[in-house]
Amino acid sequence: MKKGIHPDYHEITVVMTDGTKFKTKSTWGKAGESLQLDIDPTSHPAWTGVHRLLDTGGQLAKFEGRFKGLKF
Repeated sequence: MKKGIHPDYHEITVVMTDGTKFKTKSTWGKAGESLQLDIDPTSHPAWTGVHRLLDTGGQLAKFEGRFKGLKF
């Protein structure tokens, strides 16, 4: 490997959304820093199977208003 061109590879602490922590090696941040996750396998719908519909900008309300008269 060439010297001086590779990022520093050091140990950091990763904090999951439920508060659990683990240590890993990374090039992120500085040695000893903590990386706080916003989404992880314990909270993301792709892994948990629990999906929530978020109404952003009234799109869900618009859809429900347009198709509320249909019978299935």
